[in-house]
Amino acid sequence: MIQLTPHMKIYQCVEPVDFRKGIDGLAAICKYHLRQDPFSGTLFIFINKKKTSMKLLVYDGQGFWLCQKRLSRGRVKYWNNTGGILSAPQLNILLYNGSPIESRIQEPWRKI
Repeated sequence: MIQLTPHMKIYQCVEPVDFRKGIDGLAAICKYHLRQDPFSGTLFIFINKKKTSMKLLVYDGQGFWLCQKRLSRGRVKYWNNTGGILSAPQLNILLYNGSPIESRIQEPWRKI
């Protein structure tokens, strides 16, 4: 199980990726194109060209997790074209096909 924590770094890959790539291919993209260490525990998010599927890659200390979500209808509503880091709540919104920027993200320690 992948545990999302508030201090976890989450990076989006801006360019669409060939989804025929597996763990080794995506780890190479992290290392050579994103210039990040794939063994650091950082979670990396990739998207396909049609924006109908996302892949998540993370190293948990024992091995890599590679998860894929393919939408049955529609496309991913939001993708950060400027590159960037997401927070764990923003990732949850993105995984449920919402827009993490348009949605009002509530921090758990603040009263509404």
